[in-house]
Amino acid sequence: MAKSSSLNVRVVEGRALPAKDVSGSSDPYCIVKVDDEVVARTATIWRSLSPFWGEEYTVHLPLDFHHLAFYVLDEDTVGHDDIIGKISLSREAIAADPRGIDSWISLSHVDPDAEVQGEICLAVQMLEDVRGRCLRCHVLQARDLAPRDIFGTSDPFARVFWGSQSLETSTIKKTRFPHWDEVLELREMPGSPSPLRVELWDWDIVGKNDFLGMEDAASPLAVLEELTSGDCRQELATKLVKLFFGQGLAGPFLDYLTRREVARTTDPNTLFRSNSLASKSMEQFLKLVGMPYLHEVLRPVINRVFEEKMYMELDPCRMDLGRTRRISFKGAPSEEHVREASLGLLTGYLGPIMDAIVGSVGRCPPAIRLAFKQLRQCVEERFPQAEHEDVKNLAISGFLFLRFFAPAILTPKLFDLRDQHADPQTSRSLLLLAKAVQSIGNLGQQLGQGKELWMAPLHPFLLQSISRVRDFLNQLVDVDGKEEPGGPARALVLPSVTVREGYLLKHKEEPTGLAPRFAFKKRYFRLSGEMLSYSRSPECQMRSSIPVSHIRAVERVDEGAFQLPHVMQVVTQDGAGALHTTYLQCKNVNELNQWLSALRKASAPNPDKLAAWHPGAFRSAHWTCCLQAERSAAGCSRTHSAVTLGDWSDPLDPDAETQMVYRQLLLGRDRLRMKFLEDSTLDTTPEADTEKGSSATEGACPDALAHQREAAARLLEVLADLDQAHEEFQHQEQRKVAPGPLRP
Repeated sequence: MAKSSSLNVRVVEGRALPAKDVSGSSDPYCIVKVDDEVVARTATIWRSLSPFWGEEYTVHLPLDFHHLAFYVLDEDTVGHDDIIGKISLSREAIAADPRGIDSWISLSHVDPDAEVQGEICLAVQMLEDVRGRCLRCHVLQARDLAPRDIFGTSDPFARVFWGSQSLETSTIKKTRFPHWDEVLELREMPGSPSPLRVELWDWDIVGKNDFLGMEDAASPLAVLEELTSGDCRQELATKLVKLFFGQGLAGPFLDYLTRREVARTTDPNTLFRSNSLASKSMEQFLKLVGMPYLHEVLRPVINRVFEEKMYMELDPCRMDLGRTRRISFKGAPSEEHVREASLGLLTGYLGPIMDAIVGSVGRCPPAIRLAFKQLRQCVEERFPQAEHEDVKNLAISGFLFLRFFAPAILTPKLFDLRDQHADPQTSRSLLLLAKAVQSIGNLGQQLGQGKELWMAPLHPFLLQSISRVRDFLNQLVDVDGKEEPGGPARALVLPSVTVREGYLLKHKEEPTGLAPRFAFKKRYFRLSGEMLSYSRSPECQMRSSIPVSHIRAVERVDEGAFQLPHVMQVVTQDGAGALHTTYLQCKNVNELNQWLSALRKASAPNPDKLAAWHPGAFRSAHWTCCLQAERSAAGCSRTHSAVTLGDWSDPLDPDAETQMVYRQLLLGRDRLRMKFLEDSTLDTTPEADTEKGSSATEGACPDALAHQREAAARLLEVLADLDQAHEEFQHQEQRKVAPGPLRP
């Protein structure tokens, strides 16, 4: 099988390049890289900003290559060559068009700290003695590091991090291929487990050290992130957040992901801007824990926008003067009149929104506040410089405003703030409000920039709000850190917050007979984190209630039990241990699913949940579902914790979440094999090394290969065990539901 494929590359010319020399010109040349390996270099065209190279190469691409890059540099006789820009083409982009790419492509800016290259060889071992656990990191060597000094070399040293501890190797001068062979030992500190991280730096006697690259010790979460992308990564993040949250480990989980993301970010302006597993997980955590809080903050103003249906527009290109009300008796309103009226309406909505947000510190769930406190500390440690003072606030506001409040304002239905989508006019009003909130969340960084200069009339209000938001963020993270964020599942529903309310038809079980239709009485129900209460009307002060902590099951009822559709049952247990059932009928299947979801979510942490119950009713001395004659007979159907509507309000379901993670591992099995086992077939016996000559010594060191094979073997064992466990589980489930022989 071929190990590589060929690609014809022609570097033709450049134009309008920037001047890098004091003479107002440049001396450009181009290099071609496959991943991090330079494969070709053009001649230098002296004193030209529109160079013509006209050079052609045949490049051999390995089958597993990721991207092909072209760097344009300015050659200097003294010091470093200046990087003018680069073009990067992914493997997918190259393969997308069999005819090839033949066009002008704009150069992109190059961040030197992001242009890392090379490899490092480590041997890591966990030891235990009477003093506890110790991580032993044997830093062997590195190769092909980026040159950072003016002579084309570097002075590299390694820095090893484990939790709050760090140790450094010695510095090897003037080399890109350092050999350390040093052992660093770090003791385990109290607290949650931390990943191992190794950073390489170029030591400088003057100025700050230059970053050369970083390596994280491979973890299951890192592997899962590599196997997923797009919508699949968002689904994975949702399941992982629920899985860890249900075990009281959301805090360590989020802290690990955010620290990993922050550590590998060199430009603070790009922090959490990608759809990484860390960004998606924090976003889903906010939805899981903070949705009642979001409803309390935003719902009053969102309802006003929907009900008042006011026309608002600041963009002159979109103004429709015919749809506006007459502002004066002198004729149709002008653009200026519409702009002033719209500005008044927008600030009239934005004012209460910002008042509600900055005044909500005490109502924000403690789990979110603690997660943000951890995030802020992590960012401060990574970017302590004075010029990055605002990064710690932007990291928090980026999640809270840009990924939570602003999307909820833009599409209220997706956040359960409204039952229906907005009409076009209301959608435009919501878009303007969301843009304003987004600008406030950016803390004014991009205010007045870009194409939307028509937002300028709002700038005074936005700038005033930004200072309030900074104070709000400082108060938000001023919280006791002793409690772990995302601990017990009951934090999902705050006791004082109304999760759902509305009219339902209620019937309580009766000892005999089939209840007639009129036995279902119309009552107004309210569900909070601690109580399901009901009364004749919303205003009625006389209420009956069911403590949420007494709920043992929330299930659908077969339509034949009462000859009525959309009925559910709430099974509760009193202090004496007796079970009671309340039957509730909803208007339609959507409302039924919404109430099922809300009740199961509120009662998720309750102990002693029922494993089985009856989907029918007990009448005529037997159960309508299984025909058992004893009212106290064991249930004939399994109870459920999940619902049919897949959204943020689904109850925690560890089985479903674990199954999804397992499915991702199965789907990525081949990629994992290629990644971890691609070199496992190499023969590293001394005889084989002799036969292969220098090629074996130029590859990975024997210790690294041994560790790679060991990891690959463990991975295969884990996948095999998962396969076997999955098959056994399926057989058990089939035996559980297998019907017996039919009887006459």
